[in-house]
Amino acid sequence: MTIQSIDVNVSSPGRNFVTLKVVTADGVVGWGDATLNGRELSVAAYLSEHLASTLIGRDEDRIEDTWQYLYRGAYWRRGPVTMAAIAAVDMALWDIKAKKAGVPLYQLLGGASRDRVRVYCHASGTDYPALKDAISGYLDAGYTAVRVQTGVPGLGQIYGVSTTKAGGRYDYEPAHRAADGSAATAPIEEVWDTRAYLSHMPSVFGRIREDFGTGVRILHDGHHRMTPIEAARFAKDVEPYDLFWLEDCTPAEDQAALRLVRQHSTTPLAIGEVFNSVYDYQTLITERLIDYVRSAVTHTGGITAMKKLLDFAGIYGIKSGMHGPTDVSPVGMAAALHLDMAIHNFGIQEYMPHSEVTLEVFRTSYTFERGFLHPGDAPGLGVELDEDAASAFPYTAAYLPVNRLQDGTVHDW
Repeated sequence: MTIQSIDVNVSSPGRNFVTLKVVTADGVVGWGDATLNGRELSVAAYLSEHLASTLIGRDEDRIEDTWQYLYRGAYWRRGPVTMAAIAAVDMALWDIKAKKAGVPLYQLLGGASRDRVRVYCHASGTDYPALKDAISGYLDAGYTAVRVQTGVPGLGQIYGVSTTKAGGRYDYEPAHRAADGSAATAPIEEVWDTRAYLSHMPSVFGRIREDFGTGVRILHDGHHRMTPIEAARFAKDVEPYDLFWLEDCTPAEDQAALRLVRQHSTTPLAIGEVFNSVYDYQTLITERLIDYVRSAVTHTGGITAMKKLLDFAGIYGIKSGMHGPTDVSPVGMAAALHLDMAIHNFGIQEYMPHSEVTLEVFRTSYTFERGFLHPGDAPGLGVELDEDAASAFPYTAAYLPVNRLQDGTVHDW
């Protein structure tokens, strides 16, 4: 059969999402996630203005050929907007293929390599008592792995740290709107001091180990804010506290910079949240400079591309740790879970539960139980968008923050 129609849905049930709907001539519907936090309309326009018309009449079963057509045929390759758009098409076509076969997607990717998928949660607090309370709550809920972020003395609001407790969780949404919930016109600006951070954080890990022992897996995100030599020092300083991983310790566009970190520490490293192609990883993987691949299916060309990337990483003993924030929609989350189930070199899956309003619009079949997720056995990805419900939540502009040093210099975040 052939693709009959393409529609792009931009809505904001709790936060902004871009969802692609592909319908075949025989009425099968496939869904794809194209959300790019803070740049959603760029991807929506790429899909509706440039890709949609080229897909009408194409054979929906030719997934690999369509991927190559969209990637190579455009001439302009890579980049987050292009790769998010390709990802949405790719997810939707896999969703259609698995629905036509009557099986959950992971069955078409080689079947299950495990029974369930271990996930990690996000625990944060402006000070250690708040962080300790958050960790305790997640452990009581059955999580066995926790990403920890905390405030730094002398600094105000910083990335990854919630100031309020909502719904029994310390929730954090980095994309900000105006105080009254209306559209933002510019990003907020946060202030950063790496020296204060390097002095403060190792002691936090020490207190966590004293309070919670060695059984819990502890993860931490540096969010690109250290230079290579600072990252090397930090990775070495935290070795006694047995981190499951240190994420994004330094900007990795310069892949060779990770050689310096690797030379000085055995702390496992996770990289790739802002990457969007296998070429961003080439040196990191072949020289074994990282331990976990952090890309999101949504931002890295979809299921077809991520499967190839993770198979490549597996040759070098590197595992998956796919990005799973709330700015990846439940469709993108489901795509990650089906890959998690199928690949051999699975490591762990990030999991930030979506809000109740998001889950009223996106109907999901994946389930959480005591620190593990399962994608469910519904045919396809197992997620359906309720378009009528989504229409009640129009797009509202939101921006990720900008980071500055104390002297006003724009810094990584």
